[in-house]
Amino acid sequence: MDDRRHSRATQTDVRHEALGDVSSTNTECLARARAGDPGQLWITARRQTGGRGRRGRPWASEPGNLYASLLLIDPAPLDRLPSLPLAVAVAVHDAIRKVVPPGAEPVEIKWPNDILIGRKKTCGILLESENLSDGRQALVIGIGINIAVMPDSAQYPVTSLAAQGAAVSPDELFAHLYVSMNDMLVLWNRGRGIASVVELWRRGACGVGEKITVNLPDKSLSGQFAGIDDNGLLMLDTGGGRLLPIAAGDVFFE
Repeated sequence: MDDRRHSRATQTDVRHEALGDVSSTNTECLARARAGDPGQLWITARRQTGGRGRRGRPWASEPGNLYASLLLIDPAPLDRLPSLPLAVAVAVHDAIRKVVPPGAEPVEIKWPNDILIGRKKTCGILLESENLSDGRQALVIGIGINIAVMPDSAQYPVTSLAAQGAAVSPDELFAHLYVSMNDMLVLWNRGRGIASVVELWRRGACGVGEKITVNLPDKSLSGQFAGIDDNGLLMLDTGGGRLLPIAAGDVFFE
């Protein structure tokens, strides 16, 4: 597909379906993709009965929060997709900043795409992809934002927009997210705009220069968070002038 045509479609042709209770908005989007949906489709839901986060962790999904997923079809060549989570994080960060009142705690991005307010997690982002039987690739961007409700047990400290003084409904927040995501996908431009996305991500970054621990599937690494490289990889300063690039992991501030 022509990149310019894709960018125009991102701006003008995005559909939205608001549903009641669903298993998960990601699951709903993938089902639509298997049935032949052309993509550019937002699904929002009042409640999820089977919401999930990274690595299959459950995501509390009671009414009052925003549960939204965006279905894209063939969004970029495979080698450019790793930068998409950064673009998504910047878009969500922008939408949340627009509704948080003046004087609230800082809204920041924790690598790669967690949104924190006052160092507490307020948003979960899960990207999932599937190769369809007709040769297309479906990619779903799933976003859950704590507005009125937050989990009472979580791996990280958590907060909600209400706890931060934001009086906003799921519909109002989605309106901001719809615009910011469209703008960011146009800037990302099927991965061609990664330099601009990385620059925006760095402006919202949390904890650069601080000591962190990164949990990998088989081990944990500690060092100083030296920021991200031009491809979005976390750079961990482990001492002795050595910077270790990390493509995926769970980050904890010390």
